[in-house]
Amino acid sequence: MIQISHPTSEIDGEITISGSKSESNRWLILQQIFPQISKIHNLSTAEDTQIMQAALTAGKSQENRIINVGHAGTVMRFLTAFFAVQDGYNVILTGSDRMKSRPVRDLVSALVDLGCDIQYLENEGFPPLMIHGTSQLKNEVQILGEISSQFITALLLVAPSLAQGLTVNILGELTSMPYVEMTISQLNTLGIQTHRMGKTIQVFSQKEILPVQIRVESDWSSASYWYSLAALSTDCNIQLKFYKSNSYQGDAVVKDLYFKYFGIQTQLNENKLEISKIKKFKFPDFVELNLNQTPDLAQTIIVTCAGLKIKAKLTGLQTLKIKETDRLFALLKELLKMGVNSEISDNSIEIISFENFNQIPIIHTYEDHRMAMSFAPLALKFPIRIDSEKVVNKSYPEFWNDLEKVSFHITH
Repeated sequence: MIQISHPTSEIDGEITISGSKSESNRWLILQQIFPQISKIHNLSTAEDTQIMQAALTAGKSQENRIINVGHAGTVMRFLTAFFAVQDGYNVILTGSDRMKSRPVRDLVSALVDLGCDIQYLENEGFPPLMIHGTSQLKNEVQILGEISSQFITALLLVAPSLAQGLTVNILGELTSMPYVEMTISQLNTLGIQTHRMGKTIQVFSQKEILPVQIRVESDWSSASYWYSLAALSTDCNIQLKFYKSNSYQGDAVVKDLYFKYFGIQTQLNENKLEISKIKKFKFPDFVELNLNQTPDLAQTIIVTCAGLKIKAKLTGLQTLKIKETDRLFALLKELLKMGVNSEISDNSIEIISFENFNQIPIIHTYEDHRMAMSFAPLALKFPIRIDSEKVVNKSYPEFWNDLEKVSFHITH
């Protein structure tokens, strides 16, 4: 457990954030399919990316074909599709107890419909999975879009390696569409032809690409915590490296949301975000947002509102119940520790009222990296304790060190 505080609530500093975990994990799969990707620069330092690298290496081994991905949901989903289309591969894909309760039925059913050979080893619809790779596959499939965009991305990533390519027909509402668009953009960067019409995405077969090196943009999800820090500070001057004006990442919308609702302005100069506060900004009494397309921002935004005592309602959050924890329930419980009363439904959270509290809140992380990092900025308002601080390694292992660079006091 750590305790976090700040002596002044003013923050000033320059921070280098590693490459996007979302981009990095996609590029690693594509590099396995296309070895002409000779180098990936600014690869994420996140634990999830390290797990992906280790799993791809282990998958090639004749001796070690039981692959445990721990809590890494993205890795589980991407590798399920990747190993399923590798002719001759025989892999058992498993994970933590929490991973064994996270559904993969829709992805597995789509792959089986294509002709893949996958069996559940314990509970129907959940890992662990026995995967026998095959290349004798159909070229069209349908899948629900409302469970996880990662299921769709998993199919799109392997599509160019299939003999006839792949057409993916998305049924129902599509959540987190920016992440699907990120995948399509990465395929296009490699010269792979795609075609999208409504909820149908076609990826054409391609055996090889021109030699290329890739540079991953820094992670916008990690940047979101710095926007929350800026909003909760009394004054700030923060620089974050390295970012692009035309980002693939859906969470880049955080700069627009924090400008509109919390008075945080952003300038991009030479791949550096310069973040500062608008003087005498008038905060709204109530914030209402549908985050269906960017649900990973929900914890950050709701905690920012709590710290500023702004009532808020966030909707479009149905996928949060199947993440590292049930994030909606976790937010409800932990916000209460600092006098914030909220209500949740299957797809929303709403801050209802505020009460005083007397003791230093101890935030339980539920083994969820975003719980730790979204609550940490509250230390600009009052001392706060976080248990299981190492959970940040999943996506942003430098987080606590970076806070110390801007004068946070962190004690164990």
